[in-house]
Amino acid sequence: MSKQEQYVAAIDIGTTKIVAIVGKKNENGKIEILGLSKALSKGVKRGVVLNIEETVSAIKTTVDDVQKRSGILFTEVFVGIAGQHIKSMKNRGYIIRDAYDDEIKKEEIFKLIEDMHKIHIDIGEEIIHVIPQNFIVDYETGVKNPIGMCGRRLEANFHIVIGQVAAAKNIEKCIRKVNLTVKDMILEPLASSDAVLTEDEKEAGVVLVDIGGGTTDVAVYYDNIIRHTAVIPFGGNVVTKDIKEGCSILQRYAEQLKIQYGSALGDMAPDDQVVTIPGISGRAAKEISFKSLAYIIQSRMEEIIESVNFEIQNSGYADKLAAGVVITGGGAMLKHLPQLMKFKTAMDVRIGLPNEHLAGIARNEINQPMYATSVGLIMRGFDYLETYKKTFNAGVPEKFIQPEVPVVPKVEVEAEEPFNSHVAEEEKIPLADKIKTMLTRMFEVEDQPIK
Repeated sequence: MSKQEQYVAAIDIGTTKIVAIVGKKNENGKIEILGLSKALSKGVKRGVVLNIEETVSAIKTTVDDVQKRSGILFTEVFVGIAGQHIKSMKNRGYIIRDAYDDEIKKEEIFKLIEDMHKIHIDIGEEIIHVIPQNFIVDYETGVKNPIGMCGRRLEANFHIVIGQVAAAKNIEKCIRKVNLTVKDMILEPLASSDAVLTEDEKEAGVVLVDIGGGTTDVAVYYDNIIRHTAVIPFGGNVVTKDIKEGCSILQRYAEQLKIQYGSALGDMAPDDQVVTIPGISGRAAKEISFKSLAYIIQSRMEEIIESVNFEIQNSGYADKLAAGVVITGGGAMLKHLPQLMKFKTAMDVRIGLPNEHLAGIARNEINQPMYATSVGLIMRGFDYLETYKKTFNAGVPEKFIQPEVPVVPKVEVEAEEPFNSHVAEEEKIPLADKIKTMLTRMFEVEDQPIK
């Protein structure tokens, strides 16, 4: 009997789109995407579910479609969480060990992390992630892996991510209503970082800026350690709204204008080109110049970049980010955005694509900034799966037969007549399991699940 394939499924619930995705790992450790489906998101605002019914409907559409196309039936999924309610803080904990000569064990690190879950937070909030940054053994700083060392006092600095309980519960409720279970909830900038950042960038110092429809997620890395996370409550939707109001046109035309003709630099837009927009309900058509459109976009993008700059300064690592900025998410596809970002931050900028970790025939379809979070969720899922090989598998092939040719659907949105453009449109893991998974990633324990 041949060894059964292992699969991971994930759902990215965004403000403008909901993505369901299924993948597996090949023999080289690369991710092969077996199916992906995308639907418009109408019940989410700035990363927070506000309409359960509409969100459930979109999730069901994508889940049914991706299971049909991939042939993989799954009941457990990894889900991303973001939103303006997300905040982070730093904390330090320590324990005094009984014996100086005994080696430090994993259980003592578990205790340090569990203690962090007991710290005081505001009513209505919960701790989503507790991430060790470094350890101190008998006042010796900069220890990345204290297991096996000797010492009396064990300390650690932690990066703690906090979110609202209600926001997380609403996400779980939506997933349960489509007969699925949330295996783990993952902060979206952490997932995006896994997908698009290289180890060299994380070591040198880098800022990930994930520009989504409703939020802009920020993650700062230095010396291979996450130093700061933040969610800014602005994204591509506010740019579209500005175009709609500034040009007095319909929302759908504003979105198409942004994607097809938009630019983040007004000075780079041509002076003599205009686009004609149909009038509302038979009214006269409007002509909008490319330059006027670009200045509207630039104004809002500068505001978002200023918020990103504030978070970079707030991290305390602004002068240590040798690798500069990596922008990803659907907003990263805006023309001339890297140039504007470089000008405003005075750092090197590149667009982050999830290509480094992808393989298979679907690679080109998925290799877009808008799918960075989705691919990152799959990667985080496999980290979990490899730690608990015998206890979890996200899905099985329908009738135990895997499709011969995995298909990733192309998502097309019908454009309006004047435009010939393609518009890119409850059960949680126990605390101990989360800690074990995180430590396995951190200390690279291979083929030895933590007991």
